[in-house]
Amino acid sequence: MEHQHRSRPAPSRTSDTEDMSRAVSGDEIVRLLAPRLAYFAGVARTEHVTRAAHEMQVPQSTLSRAMVRLEHDLGVDLFARHGRTVSLTPAGRTFLASVERALGEVEKAAESVRADADPESGKVAFGFLHTMGTETVPGLIRAFRADHPRIRFSLVQNYGEAMLERLRAGELDLCLTSPVPDAPGLVARRLDEQRLRLVVPEDHRLAGRKRIRLAETADESFVTLEPGYGLRRITDDLCAEAGFTPRIAFEGEEAETLRGLVAAGLGVALLPPPAVPRPGVVELTVTGQRAVREIGVAWLEGHPDTPPVAAFKKFLLSRRGKLLPEQASAG
Repeated sequence: MEHQHRSRPAPSRTSDTEDMSRAVSGDEIVRLLAPRLAYFAGVARTEHVTRAAHEMQVPQSTLSRAMVRLEHDLGVDLFARHGRTVSLTPAGRTFLASVERALGEVEKAAESVRADADPESGKVAFGFLHTMGTETVPGLIRAFRADHPRIRFSLVQNYGEAMLERLRAGELDLCLTSPVPDAPGLVARRLDEQRLRLVVPEDHRLAGRKRIRLAETADESFVTLEPGYGLRRITDDLCAEAGFTPRIAFEGEEAETLRGLVAAGLGVALLPPPAVPRPGVVELTVTGQRAVREIGVAWLEGHPDTPPVAAFKKFLLSRRGKLLPEQASAG
């Protein structure tokens, strides 16, 4: 018998706190504590479990068990019990200060997302190309707000690929971009197109022309948008179709900057029409090719729309073929 007794392993004598610390560490503690924080704040505020249960409309037994489990998971006494009342321990007061801040942030976050989704005064995160920021987008928003005067907008200007990345990241609800994307996870609809023009300095050898075949510019220096921009891809594709690779002299990020470079005699460019005529340049119609850029609206496939986003999406789709303002005359 004595031999059998010695052969049994001795029970562990680690403390309850050490045991709980091993059981609920790291991310697990957040998962375990989060559902009980509001209960804790309610009990701490009233210092009475029964009264707190009545105010929060939960069974007293549920609340009592939640507080016991909370202390167990933390490995700390948060309350001192005095019959039916309780008072916070020093650890409880420290914990309460942080809990109240956390619950306040949750409340503010809830109010924010509810406000953004409000049908009358919610928010739309809308991205668009730099070239659409002068007239097209302001005109669209003005027309939309005629029927939705309190809808708010968070506006982002960028090139196409960057906007699609922000769309995929959930930072944008909708974006106007070109070319119209055809990519997994995205839905896109063509809305309109812009004819591209060959922009040359006013003293250029071609400035007296009204029309030009792109093949005639094979020996010219081009100023273009940087790689990654949709218009740069269109320019490269049109030049390849015309039988040459453009010789790039300067790269930029905005169409109007490129027009300034052209006016300074630093090259020619394929660009959409300006909002207003730019002095120092002549804009020629490109013939022999379909020199256009298509404009479309894109959004995440399967992504639920808030009421303001749904309303603006419907508005944009209703503008098919009439998205763009009247274009400045060439020449």
